[in-house]
Amino acid sequence: MRQIVLDTETTGLNPRTGDRVIEIGCVEIFNRKLTGNNFHRYINPERDSDEAALAVHGLTTEFLSDKPKFHEIAQELREFVQDAEVIIHNAPFDLGFLNHEFERLGLPPFVSHCSNVIDTLVHAKELHPGKRNSLDALCDRYGISNAHRKLHGALLDSELLADVYLAMTRGQNMLSMDVEIEAAGGGALLEAVPLGEIIVVSAAADELAEHDAVLAALDKGVKGECVWRKYSPQG
Repeated sequence: MRQIVLDTETTGLNPRTGDRVIEIGCVEIFNRKLTGNNFHRYINPERDSDEAALAVHGLTTEFLSDKPKFHEIAQELREFVQDAEVIIHNAPFDLGFLNHEFERLGLPPFVSHCSNVIDTLVHAKELHPGKRNSLDALCDRYGISNAHRKLHGALLDSELLADVYLAMTRGQNMLSMDVEIEAAGGGALLEAVPLGEIIVVSAAADELAEHDAVLAALDKGVKGECVWRKYSPQG
């Protein structure tokens, strides 16, 4: 599976009032591994950034003045994300800007080039209801260092979000657990002993129904089929 973690920086909050994209950062994941095949462009928006936005990203009009305009990088971006699953934190914000930029050029909406969009903010709220789920908060929760993040940057934030996404969805990857059991007080590993007779007790109908409900909840969490289904005799 090819996935693209994407983030943008903009001149302000609303593309409908003239705000533009000034930076795009994309990080490629293939089969849950970072490939290093990333896409990063600064863009000349042909306007100044709002003071509040400038305080967030620090990309001045002077710095962006010699960068390509959006129409010059649109085809590259389309080709990079083509048919990939795109992962964005607070997707409506970035998609609103990208769709608007594509519409300005008479192109189909940005989302039409992607196979699917995952909003990690929505996913995080499902996993951690009632808690802060900003990118910084998720980095803290999953032990991902963001100490080098002084200002927001599209590529840097995409790299952090890629690590967060992989950590947030890691629970479905392993079926086995390597556990060492230590004897109380002594610290020595318990000696392995032969197993006695194994008695198999089949689950009752109500227990099977409850088990299926748990699997259904896992399916919803991963937005597909959880790994336990593949190893279930009934799957």
